[in-house]
Amino acid sequence: MKWVNGLSTKVSLEAALEDVTQQVLRGLQGRSPDIGFLFASNTFASEYPRLLPLLEEKLKIQYLIGCSGGGIIGNGQELEDLPAISLTVANLPLAGAKTFYLDEDDLPDLDSPPDRWHELIGIEVNQQPNFVILGDPFSFPVNDLLQGLDFAYPSAVKVGGLASGGGLGTNSLFCSHDRQTYQLYRKGLVGMALWGGITIDAVVAQGCRPIGEALQVSECDRNIILSLDDRPPLEALQDIVSELNERDRELAKHSLFVGVVMNEFKQSTEQGDFLIRNIIGVDPKTGAIAVGDRVRPGQRIQLHLRDADASAADLEENLSRYKTQVDNDQTASAPTAALVFSCMGRGERLYGKPNFDSIVFAKHIGEIPVGGFFCGGEIGPVGGTTFLHGYTSVFGIFRPV
Repeated sequence: MKWVNGLSTKVSLEAALEDVTQQVLRGLQGRSPDIGFLFASNTFASEYPRLLPLLEEKLKIQYLIGCSGGGIIGNGQELEDLPAISLTVANLPLAGAKTFYLDEDDLPDLDSPPDRWHELIGIEVNQQPNFVILGDPFSFPVNDLLQGLDFAYPSAVKVGGLASGGGLGTNSLFCSHDRQTYQLYRKGLVGMALWGGITIDAVVAQGCRPIGEALQVSECDRNIILSLDDRPPLEALQDIVSELNERDRELAKHSLFVGVVMNEFKQSTEQGDFLIRNIIGVDPKTGAIAVGDRVRPGQRIQLHLRDADASAADLEENLSRYKTQVDNDQTASAPTAALVFSCMGRGERLYGKPNFDSIVFAKHIGEIPVGGFFCGGEIGPVGGTTFLHGYTSVFGIFRPV
C-alpha cells in the first residue's frame, strides 16, 4: 500500500495539473494509482470542464472522486480562497474499490429493505465496505442517503463533505469508474466504497465545550423542545448561562449550541459523546426552544460554547484519544494517509492563523499524506450514527488491515 498527496498553488490550470501529477507520479515510484481524491479550488470554477480532460491526459486513475471547494488542503497546508489543486492517490494491491454517482431520483424510499440500498451502491454488506462521500448541498438529500447507508451497512464508516464555494448549479463533482473517462457533474453525489485490505477510522472534532449540567427532554415536538426537566427550556438554559463568567456569558450571546447525548445508556458524558446542533429559535412566551435536529422525549442535552480555544481543545482531545487507542491496540496497523473535511467556518477565519487543524493532526498522527477541502457540511459518525455536521473537522484516516 502506497499513498501520495500532491498539492499545487500555480494559478494556471495547466501548470497546476502538471505540477500536481508530477508530484504524485514521483511519489508512486512506478506503481499504478488505483484510487484518487481530487479537490480543486473554486478559483478554477470557469475551467472545471477543462480540468478532467487535462488530468486524463496526464494520469489515469482507476477509481477517482472529488469536488470543488472554497478552500483546499494538502501537504500540511490549508489554502483558503486561493488557487489550489490537491490530489491524493494510492496503490492498493490488497484492497477493493468502487465508485458511484447518485442523483436525487435514484434514492430508494427510506422504508425500503437493505437489499435495495445494496443494489443501488453495488456492494454487498458482507464485503464490509467503508465509504467516502462527496455531495452537492443544493441538489441532493444527503441526510436521506446517510440514513439509508447506516441502515444497509450498519458497521461501515462513512466520512466526507459537501462541495463548497459555489452557488446553486456552480459546484462540481468529479468521478471515474474503473478507468473510464472522468466525468464532471453539477449536481448529485459521488462516493467511493473501499474494502478488503484497507479500513477507514473517523475522528470527528465538533469544536465545542460543554457548560452546565445535562438536562433531560421532558416534552418535545420534532425539533422543538417544550420542556426540560419539567421546566420551560428557556428558563433552564438562562439559569445555566447566568452562572457563567463574564467572558463566557458574552460568548453565549452568539456562540451557544445544544449538544444531544447520543448514547442514552452512558451516565457520565465527555467531549465526543454529543451531537452538536444550532439553537435556531426561542419562544419567549412559552419558553420553548427550537434546535437544528429532531429530538425525542427522554434524550439528554447539554449546552455548549464554541470559540477558537474550545475548538482547539476539542481537536487536540479527539486526536490524542484516537492516537492512544491505535497505539494500545496491538492488532492495529499505523495510519498511512488521511482525508480531512473541514468547515468553511474553521481555518484562519476561526483561529487567526493558517494551517491550524493540519498542524495539530501532524503533531498527533505524524507526517502522513493528507488531502482534503473546506466543506459546506461535513459527514462523519457520532455515537455509531452518521450525521451531516457544521463547524466541524472530520478526519478519515486510512490504515491497512
